Amino acid sequence: MSLTVKDLEKVQAEHPEWRLELIEGNIIAMGPCDYTSDEIGSRLIILLGIWVLPRKLGRLTGSSAGFILPNSDLRAPDVSFVKAEKLKRSRRDFVELVPDLMVEIKSKTDRITPIKEKIQSFLSLGTEVGILIDPDRLTLTVYRTGAEPEVLRDGDILTIPEFFPGWELPISDLWPPVFD
Repeated sequence: MSLTVKDLEKVQAEHPEWRLELIEGNIIAMGPCDYTSDEIGSRLIILLGIWVLPRKLGRLTGSSAGFILPNSDLRAPDVSFVKAEKLKRSRRDFVELVPDLMVEIKSKTDRITPIKEKIQSFLSLGTEVGILIDPDRLTLTVYRTGAEPEVLRDGDILTIPEFFPGWELPISDLWPPVFD
């Protein structure tokens, strides 16, 4: 039996505390991520938001924003960006579109292969840039349609000129600080 977004919405209404995704007709419960992974996602949203919001380039969302994709899956990347012209007004519902940029952050218990598969799925559906952040290896891998993945480490600078011309982020700025 293949489930739909409507089925997911019914389950979500009964269990609003659950984070769910719909993948190939199956409802998947998503566990919470570890503190470090969420802090990295929050830092990225803040650092991108400082650039994106004053320029009105588009919309940034975190891991709770659901996207209904062309293949009927409902997925929620850890961080997403949608260009302003693609979504002129925010909606009080899941949006039926593919984000232009999606980011996945490896949690302590995640396996890399399913994360890479999720990124590749988004790219095949129209996402232009996918990013995998691995706090265990202190790496950030950038995937672009039709290009080889680019692995960045401390000392490297992330740029995404497709959407954020002039924006630069030292990779080391993503990692949570240590307070003495």
